[in-house]
Amino acid sequence: MHAFNEQDYIQQLSIDCVIFGYQEKQLKVLVPKMNFKGDFWALPAGFIYQDENIDQAARRILEGRTGIKDIYLEQFRVFGDARRTNIQVLERLIQLNENELGDKRFDRKEFDWITRRFVSIGYYALVDISKVVPQQSELDASIGWYSIKELPTMIMDHNEMVEKALETLRLNLDQKLIAFNLLPQTFTMKELQELYEAIFDRPFARNNFQKKMLELNVLERLEKKFTGAANKAPYLYRFQPEA
Repeated sequence: MHAFNEQDYIQQLSIDCVIFGYQEKQLKVLVPKMNFKGDFWALPAGFIYQDENIDQAARRILEGRTGIKDIYLEQFRVFGDARRTNIQVLERLIQLNENELGDKRFDRKEFDWITRRFVSIGYYALVDISKVVPQQSELDASIGWYSIKELPTMIMDHNEMVEKALETLRLNLDQKLIAFNLLPQTFTMKELQELYEAIFDRPFARNNFQKKMLELNVLERLEKKFTGAANKAPYLYRFQPEA
């Protein structure tokens, strides 16, 4: 088993990705469950090749996990607690090697480097969840979308990473006009409001919200959404960044 090769990567530096999606009025996060006995959950993560830019590494990791290339991506924080180690993961890899992996064996020394203290660069991504086909790695038992309110307990500081990513998303939402990355190309004002309510976890007054959105001058109003009752049907909108 040779999932990692210390010689190819920048040592003691990793990338962890909080991948946000939106579905059924819920903000969700893509989380793999590791193929270990017990509950080992972790954010999609990876290492940086010696000859690779950090943003390139993050995009490579994200594409490998989502199956799509057109992803809104932003670095939000560096996590460098002195106690950040992967010792739990190494111990479980050793157990797998001894008990479950058959001829997929490895030398423990090959993996000792991932037990050292790691500094991790946190990125968050916003995706249209309908376009994502979650991709498992060889160490995953499963990978799926989980509501931001019902996330599993993850290894190390990964739950804290999600909290910090959400804080940054809320701060940047209007300033950088990024909420539209979570929606399909066309949407109703109600759908946009429901997205904001899911992100901020609170209701918004309909009239005030619509006024605020229209004053941003980034929405193009299209035809009415077909519902069978044209007089009551809501208008569709799309985001126009050049406005």
